[in-house]
Amino acid sequence: MACERDEGWMDEPDWRRFIAAYHQAHPGVTERFFALADISPYAWLADPLRGARGAVLDLACGSAPTRDELADADWVGIDLSAAELAEAARRGRGPLVRAGADALPFGSSSFGAVCAAMCLPVVTPLPLVLAEVRRVLRPGGTLAALVPSQSGLSPSGTLGWLRVMAALRAVRQPWPNPRARDQLAALLRTAGFRVRSDELRVFTLTIASADAAALLADALYLPGLTAHRAQAAKRSLTRWAVPGRRLELPLRRVVADLPTDRPSQEPI
Repeated sequence: MACERDEGWMDEPDWRRFIAAYHQAHPGVTERFFALADISPYAWLADPLRGARGAVLDLACGSAPTRDELADADWVGIDLSAAELAEAARRGRGPLVRAGADALPFGSSSFGAVCAAMCLPVVTPLPLVLAEVRRVLRPGGTLAALVPSQSGLSPSGTLGWLRVMAALRAVRQPWPNPRARDQLAALLRTAGFRVRSDELRVFTLTIASADAAALLADALYLPGLTAHRAQAAKRSLTRWAVPGRRLELPLRRVVADLPTDRPSQEPI
């Protein structure tokens, strides 16, 4: 089954160029964005991996915030962005490897667990990425993935996001793998994983300052966003970011295991 794509999808080379330039310009942006939340999404993601047997691979780790959550683990982070890895190193997190999620430079069955924070909707090509995750996981190993969700918003939460997207003059983010959000569990089952849990949690962001408003505008993947429009959006959102302003952030955590019998993988 082919992965569905959002309207406005760029072809893969263009998307990769956009992602590379975005992270070069905004290293650590997702970690800073999540710091606005009432509770750490990274801590929630890491919970199923605490005490995991074997090494933990942090896939597309960015600035590697989950390293702090898994301080006692035999952990290694991998990312294709030199700027993100430099930010992770600056924060004292490692070891780190520069490589793409679709070509992991590790032997088969090398890891007891894989951590994937906010990356599965945007890494390409997703079927190859999931095949690589299966390859490097040991039988019985665990994949814990955190992804944005389109479910769980209250009416006021929906209005808040409509306000944000209107300021940015955007209808949606053109994810290359939109099904790797609320349908991630089904994708993982198709890819040969056994899903243990699929949970939705709504976090609350505090957007009460100009800095928070600017971070909100910077943290979204919007390939068509020009510098002029971004600055206009930040001015608009700064006026909206009054004390007490809150914005709901629904996230989904899916935890899956690699069966010990390793069934044949079906195409996604």
